[in-house]
Order: sequence, then C-alpha cells, then structure tokens
Amino acid sequence: MAHFSRLYAIVIDAPRPDYAATVAFWSGAAGADLPVVAKYPEFNGAKLPNHDMLLLTQQLGDGPARVHLDFHTDDLDAEVARLEALGATRLEHAENWQVMRDPAGLPFCVVQDRPGTLSEANATRWD
Repeated sequence: MAHFSRLYAIVIDAPRPDYAATVAFWSGAAGADLPVVAKYPEFNGAKLPNHDMLLLTQQLGDGPARVHLDFHTDDLDAEVARLEALGATRLEHAENWQVMRDPAGLPFCVVQDRPGTLSEANATRWD
C-alpha cells in the first residue's frame, strides 16, 4: 500500500539515575531546550535548531543507556511490513508506535504521525 515515512527522531535512552544529567548534557550539546513532552512525561525533547529532526531523551525504568532512531509514517501497518521485509522484527506495540529490532539487534521505533503531516515535500513515498 502506498504510504509515506521518514527518519524523524534521534532518541537518547537513559536510566533514571542518569536522566537529569543526560537531558542537561544533550540540551547544551544541541543548543536546544528539551522540555518535557506533555503527553509522555518520560520524554524530553524538541526539534533541533535549523533542522527538521527531533532530539528526544527517554527515561528508562531499567536497562543500559543507548540511542535509537524513530521513523514517522502515515500508515503504521504498511511501514512495519516494509521494514519487516527488509529484515526487521517486531518487539512490542505501544499506543501509536511499534518497537522493532534491526538485523543487528538494535532497537528502533515506527511512529504513526498525525494525518496530513507527511507528504512528498518532507518524506519518502513507498508504493
């Protein structure tokens, strides 16, 4: 099925004890305020200055610090199927996103974007 998707977010996952220092570091490093994301208080983030990409920090309950990428799409099922055909596997589904693993075992997310957000001007069309 034809749909749009784009690589849209860099997410720094940090354990709870290191979270405040991680947010402060990445805010300073990127030169951007990273406020709490209203609907998801375990995230801080914002668009990067002079870019059309998000930088997010995510507070983990446990597990090691890591970085993962988020794809945004206008058709979650179609994008997940496209990435599975390339070798990704599903891990877990949460609200409007699917957590996946690439062939090397690295996690990433596929996020359902708001209707009308993606177009040929800012994303890739997959037929």
